[in-house]
Amino acid sequence: QVQLVESGGASVHPGASLNLSCVVSGDIFAVGIMGWYRHAPGKERELVATIRRGGTTNYADSMKDRFTISRDTSKNTAYLQMNDLKPENTAVYYCNTDTVRVKDGDVDYNQWGRGTQVTVSA
Repeated sequence: QVQLVESGGASVHPGASLNLSCVVSGDIFAVGIMGWYRHAPGKERELVATIRRGGTTNYADSMKDRFTISRDTSKNTAYLQMNDLKPENTAVYYCNTDTVRVKDGDVDYNQWGRGTQVTVSA
């Protein structure tokens, strides 16, 4: 069974940095596009960034300057480096994959982790 587990969330002060991790586990052959999304209180879940297996990235316009997505394909892991955090970045950050090909040939689509809480306050 494929699982996505996020880690790295914390309560921090404005200006701090955090590096989130997302590990995809299971009997995996290949992981497709990996992405980070966030859900802030009172708002809808929104895209933060995605990264393809080859490294091509895509960011929401408001995230480009201070956030960096990366991945280690050999470890089925994605990262989100967040710098100069602001209170409006407070949210639960979720990891997503569009496809996970498992070794028996099956493909799991649109897999989500349970999220990691990031709180930014003075």
